[in-house]
Amino acid sequence: MGLLTRSGTSGQTEVSKGATYGFAAYVIWGAFPLYFHALEPSGAWEVLVHRILWTFVVCVIVLAYLRKMAFARDLLHNPRRLAAVTIASLMIATNWTIYVEAVVTGHVVEASLGYFLNPLVTVALGVVVLRERLRRLQWIAVGVGIVACIYLAIDYGHLPWISVCLALSFASYGFMKNRIGGSMTPLESLASETAVLTPVAVVVLVALTVTGHTTFTTDGTGHALLLMSSGVATAIPLLLFAAAARRVPLVTIGLLQFITPVLQLLCGVLLLDEHLNTARWIGFGIVWVALALLSLDSLRAGTRSRRQRRLLEVELAAEDCH
Repeated sequence: MGLLTRSGTSGQTEVSKGATYGFAAYVIWGAFPLYFHALEPSGAWEVLVHRILWTFVVCVIVLAYLRKMAFARDLLHNPRRLAAVTIASLMIATNWTIYVEAVVTGHVVEASLGYFLNPLVTVALGVVVLRERLRRLQWIAVGVGIVACIYLAIDYGHLPWISVCLALSFASYGFMKNRIGGSMTPLESLASETAVLTPVAVVVLVALTVTGHTTFTTDGTGHALLLMSSGVATAIPLLLFAAAARRVPLVTIGLLQFITPVLQLLCGVLLLDEHLNTARWIGFGIVWVALALLSLDSLRAGTRSRRQRRLLEVELAAEDCH
């Protein structure tokens, strides 16, 4: 009995740790608008190339220190996985570009909407690409999400392109990561993706330098250090998220993910003085209804899964007794 109690306590401790790691990761991601805003007067392209280059440097240093570089050889000898990593790198580069451009041009609120829409787009992508069957609440949630997009498009006078493109690019990135599966650790995956992007980033950085559109060497040491820190800022929440994903149920991760767009929205409205009129608050409200339905469905599915697992354990225990 004591052993079971200690085992249960240990499991609860791991779950608690995982929730803390996940919370920290999503809070850091939620604060990114403030970080990218602090990088002014750097333009979106300069921020993007520095983020790619310094993230690659950080990943290589950490992997070399851990003596975990052998994955690179395996990746080069696996064309299918290399192709998946390449497509994933293009998706995340697209996402980063749009997001940074949104922040530096004063569209943080619209960017936050993209990450609110992301779970709905992910579900829709599962239906279209993987032919997954949706449960009733999932269908309703997707339908409400579509209504929200139509409503906001009418209010904006056009589709909220920043939101839609962010949601599509990140959902597509998640899909490609799913195809890669557990064959690579998060750090190895990030190193591979930034390695693919680094040659292009170097070319863009040279072009920006030649045309006089860089601030790295012209706006002081503090500004240069902020740009260099983009590698650490990218890697840390990713590692925290990976540590959380190993310790807590997927349902918990699904609920924690809403911390990021909520904080982004608050940053935009309260700290960066972006205006959100009544009509757009209503649009956000419709999206939140869709997300509440999706979360309720996930909780129900998780409860059913745990109940079935417990019943199976009881049946197996009964068979062992016989």
